[in-house]
Formats: sequence, C-alpha cells, structure tokens
Amino acid sequence: MIKGGQRIATATGVMLADPHGLGNLPLRAEESLFDPAFWSARGELAAVSGGRGSAWFVGGTADPWVLRHYRRGGFIARISKDRYLWTGEDRVRAFAEWRLLSYLVEAGLNVPRPVAAFYRRAGWTYRCDLITQRIAQAEPLSSALAARPLAENTWRAIGGEIARLHRHGVDHADLNAHNILLQDLVVSVIDFDRGQLRQPGVWQSRNLARLRRSLLKIAAALPPERFTAAFWKCLMSGYEAG
Repeated sequence: MIKGGQRIATATGVMLADPHGLGNLPLRAEESLFDPAFWSARGELAAVSGGRGSAWFVGGTADPWVLRHYRRGGFIARISKDRYLWTGEDRVRAFAEWRLLSYLVEAGLNVPRPVAAFYRRAGWTYRCDLITQRIAQAEPLSSALAARPLAENTWRAIGGEIARLHRHGVDHADLNAHNILLQDLVVSVIDFDRGQLRQPGVWQSRNLARLRRSLLKIAAALPPERFTAAFWKCLMSGYEAG
C-alpha cells in the first residue's frame, strides 16, 4: 500500500496533504478548500464541463486547481449519490488516489500533482473530495478529436504515455478519451480513482480495449476520418515502442 502525505484532523473530518503544496492558503482554511461556495465567494470557481457535474476549476490563474467531489455512477447512484461504505481510512478513495498520484509524480509521469484530499465520515459511510493541480492549456482527447483530425505523431505520443504508465504497473480503472489530455505532443492522464499498482497482466489489454471503445463511441458521431484503424495502429505503434 502506498503511503505519504500529512494527516490533518479537521472539525468534522480528516484531510491528507503536503502542506508545502497548499501555496499561500493556510491550513486553517481546512474544510473550506473542498467547498465550492468558498471558491465562489472568492470569484475563483468555474464548473468543469462533462462528467457528473461534480468537478470545478478553482483558485487563481497563477496556481489553478481542480476540485472533485466523488460521486457514484450506475445503478448504485440511485441509492446513494456520493456515500461510500467505510472500510478504514487507508481505503478512502480520495486518499488512495492522492497517494497514487503522489507516487506517479515522483516517478516523472505526466499526471496531475495532488494537492489535498478530504473525507467526512458518518457512521458506516463517508463522503470524500480531492484537489489536484490543473494541467494548464491542455484539452481532453475527446474534445480535440471532435474539433479536428489529429496527426499520426499525436496518436503515437498517446500510446507512448500509456506504455509509460503500464511500465510502472499502473492499472487505470477508467482509461477513456475524456481522461487523456493533450498539450501539443505532451500527453497527460487524469482521474485515477480506483487505480492501482499491479504486476503485468491481462489488465493492460483491458485498459487499451476500454480506450478503443471510448474512441469508437465518440467517433461514431464524427466524420469517419477522425478515428480510423490506421490511427489506432499508430497509437499501438507508440505503445509498443514505449
């Protein structure tokens, strides 16, 4: 299990952070950092398009962050939108993602730097949130694909970055075109909720298959030349070279 970060008890919950990564915001702000109303009052809140409406861009332009409130999807969301079963602090989803991201940043991978994570427990359930640094001037692969054809070297760069993650044993639980960001030829991967470190195995092929399904779904509503078998071959060429 990956460790790291400083545990900080708050009025009603627990925060995990590297205090040096909080910039000029003092620790006394604590739980307010995870409240969209706090950022709205400062004029530093903007909703992130897509997803389940649970992520926001927060902070000033000098040091922008992304605040995400963990929400459930699928059938179980009808029962509880954002509560998770309590099975111990080490298994809090926001804490696990913070620690995985911290490890990957130290390994030199292109992922968001974690800022702080927070949970509030109520009996046998808890809610949680995560703040990461925003990858500035980057756009999701899904948006780029909808806007224009992508060059072959871009597809190879995407495959190469996925290969780097796999070399480090990272099983991304939801590798799709929305969670891959492009900034010229710099490729970053985001949203590591439920991600884990594993030995090489069939999960690597499952990651790639999930991404391909995502691309095919998006491409179905686009001109046919936006995503072709040749482009997937370029991606796999970059993956194999990586």
